[in-house]
Formats: sequence, structure tokens, C-alpha cells
Amino acid sequence: MKTKVIMLNEERNVSLTAYIQQVGGEFTNIPRRPAVLILPGGGYQMCSDREADPIVLPYLKAGYHAFILRYSLREHAVWPNPLNDYDTAMALIRRKAEEWNLYADKIAVIGFSAGGHLAASAATMSENRPNAAILGYPVINEENAHIWEKTAPDIVSAVDKDTCPCFVFATRTDTTVPVENSLQFVTALAANNISFESHIYAYGPHGFSTAEDSVLTPGTRICNRAPHWVADSIEWLKDMFGTFGNGAMTEPAIGRYANGNSAEYLSVDCTMGHLMKNERAGTMIGAMMAQMGQKEEDKQEEQNEMAASMSPEVMQAMMNNMLLRDMLQLTLVPEETIAQINAQLNAIPNV
Repeated sequence: MKTKVIMLNEERNVSLTAYIQQVGGEFTNIPRRPAVLILPGGGYQMCSDREADPIVLPYLKAGYHAFILRYSLREHAVWPNPLNDYDTAMALIRRKAEEWNLYADKIAVIGFSAGGHLAASAATMSENRPNAAILGYPVINEENAHIWEKTAPDIVSAVDKDTCPCFVFATRTDTTVPVENSLQFVTALAANNISFESHIYAYGPHGFSTAEDSVLTPGTRICNRAPHWVADSIEWLKDMFGTFGNGAMTEPAIGRYANGNSAEYLSVDCTMGHLMKNERAGTMIGAMMAQMGQKEEDKQEEQNEMAASMSPEVMQAMMNNMLLRDMLQLTLVPEETIAQINAQLNAIPNV
């Protein structure tokens, strides 16, 4: 592994530490690697060492290149200096993709506390947005952002359809950055149909890093499940980026959006309500339903019983929110037929 420190701005003491792993040779199936860019916390007054190298190590073990950005602090933290630091770092990493053997489209940003604010800013308003973001007890709303740096922007209002998928974790009892920050952020992600995963642990202090004994003050009271965020986030990145295959990354399990409603073309991963608003798709689905004929009698009885226990409004809402794929699988439509239906829908622009 090669390590190097690159000065991005000497006047503001901004640096990027790179950990570049080998490819090829004994790693015969890995011609290049995904990467993580880590933004330590510290209230825009410092970059915490506990949220730097200890975070690098598990991602290196999982096969990622890793980078630590030590961004503008204290009097230099006036906005948008920190975001410009991020943009400079991400642009450099992507520009060096061939030299460093990394996937320019598989780079996640990982931020903690104020670094979480910067990472969330990168996910929502930067010029060089990351492909995924992992946010630990992040500062999100305007009230808390201004505690750390009075020029720092509110993040909730910046979430849009171009925001990258996010993994968010925090504790319920964090008194420094209240859990409402994380809850408001994931609510905004849901409103914009952005894919996310969230873990709110029952109790623990602010700034717990990996939540292991090596980074905590002895006697710290913290939920024993809090360390799980590290392994969970690595598995989540496999869902988003794929994992190492035979000379290439495997296909991701999920995409940017929670469903297909925001994609360029329609698919079986769109909700029924969304599809039925499209004239071409509605006609196609109606014809498909007619061809499917009568369902098995026991399945019909089960559905009738369910329908009888719900109001028409509730039943309609359930149907509108159900993915077409789920409905087809529920009615035992073969996977090859679902693939054919998906191919037909893929020809219809999502307007």
C-alpha cells in the first residue's frame, strides 16, 4: 500500500492523505478499487484524529482505497471554503482514477458531526457530488449548523433528486447534535425518493467514532450495537456499488432512488399509482391484467378477506404505493415474464 499527503491549500493548511492499495498480482481479480473520502468531525475547529485513521482501517480491509481530507478550520472555515476543499479533493481523486486504479463512479464520502455536515453538503450541493454518503451523527439543520460555524448552510432544504444515496447513523441521547438532525435529513431524503438506510441507536454520546474501546473514554455508556454501523455501512456500500467479482465489480443491488418513479424510463420498480398516471403504461398494465385471467381460488379468497377488512381508500392507497414488481410476484407471475414486462416499460419515458 502506498500512502501520501497532498497539500491542497497551504494557506489554509488543507491536506489530503491518500491510502492507495495494490491491484493485480496477488489481487488478480481486482484491476481497480472503489474508494472512500473521510471527513473527520471537530466543530470546524479541528479534525478529530479519532475519526480519521481508525475509520480508514476497516474500509481498507474491505478492499477500498481511502482518503482523509483535513479541510479549512477556525477562521478559515467561513463558507464556502470547506465545501471548496471537498470539491478540490474529489476532483483530484477522480482525475487520478487511472493512475490510482480506482472507480471514479464508486466513491463514497464519510463524515462525522461537522464533517457530517460537510459530507451532507457534498451530497446535496457540491460540484463534484459523491456516489454515496455515510453520515455519522451529522450536523444538518440551520440551528445546529450555526452553532459550529455561523456561515454554514442548512442542509435539509438542499436535498433534491440529485442527492446521492445516504447511510445515516446517530444515537437517541446525543445532546451535542440532537437526533432531530438525522431524522429531518432522512425525512427529506424520503420526500425526494432518495435511497437511504438509517440506524438510530438507543443511547450513546456524541462523537463515538467506531464505538470501540480503543476510541472511547473508559466507562463511556453506549449501546453495545453502536459499533455495528461500520460493518453495516460496508455491506450497504456493496448494495450501492456492487462487490468484487472476477475482474470487475458486480451489479449493484439497488440504485439511487427508493423506487423507479424518479428514473428516466419506467420499470416494474415503479409504484402502481405512478404507472397508472402514464397513459401508455396504464393501457399496457390493463391489457396485462386481462391476460392474466382468474387467480387461484384460495388466493382470491385471501384477497377478498383482506379487502373486506379495509376501507376502499386504504385499499387504493396500498395499491398506489405497491411496486408493480411486488404485485406481479405476489400473484406468482414467473420471473421471465416480469423481465419481459420490465423491458416493455423501459421503452416508455418517465414523464
